Amino acid sequence: MFTVQNALMGVIALVLLILEAWAFLDAVSRRPDAFVAGDKLTKPAWLIILGVAFAAHLLIWNPISLLNLAGTIAVLVYLLDVRPVLRSLTRRP
Repeated sequence: MFTVQNALMGVIALVLLILEAWAFLDAVSRRPDAFVAGDKLTKPAWLIILGVAFAAHLLIWNPISLLNLAGTIAVLVYLLDVRPVLRSLTRRP
């Protein structure tokens, strides 16, 4: 019983780590002026938030810890709210 639970938590932790890394790398690749033009936090602020989320996840592998839950929420906000705005502003014709 606990083996299945541990395996599931490991898969969830790995998926969240990949999402955090992807969000951080995406934020690195965006232009700083696009964040301001999209009326979002600045690029350095997002890099700090996403970097701390990624580092915390590397140090605390449990996805249910308070710091990892906060990091997951930050990553979801970036991917679902900030990233679409940045993509629409920097889309090439």
